[in-house]
Amino acid sequence: MLHTEYRIILAAIAVFASLAGMGAAVHGLLFDEYNVTRYGVAVIVASVACFVMLLNPATGHEA
Repeated sequence: MLHTEYRIILAAIAVFASLAGMGAAVHGLLFDEYNVTRYGVAVIVASVACFVMLLNPATGHEA
């Protein structure tokens, strides 16, 4: 049970990281900063992948 709570907390942190990445990507697009846009998109992709991985239950494990 304790292991599941840590996964939920980390998934919530991944959601907030994704929101920060969206903000960085929009900022980079508005002010024509290519590197900021690129890193913002990379943060979005990585955090969404972590979110899916953390909330997807492993095969054969009971919660």
